[in-house]
Amino acid sequence: MTKSQLIDVVAKKTGLKKKDAEAAVSATVDAITEALAEGEKVQVVGFGSFEVKERAARTGINPYTKKAMEIPASKSLSFKAGKAMKALLNK
Repeated sequence: MTKSQLIDVVAKKTGLKKKDAEAAVSATVDAITEALAEGEKVQVVGFGSFEVKERAARTGINPYTKKAMEIPASKSLSFKAGKAMKALLNK
């Protein structure tokens, strides 16, 4: 599902105009993005939780040259499905 498809579904289910639904979806995505950028965990009850996890720097091996290389520390986004979502997916 793309963002525009999500906007269409929100507009249909809420009775909002498409422009208002787009504003609502964009505001929601922006709020989640800002919270994650600040290092906060975002929990949506019945759906799941988003969390930023840090990966430490480590040494890896280049598969082509077989030489060791340093992989820098990074952050990644983690999603864990909530209990209700898991139940729905496993019907």
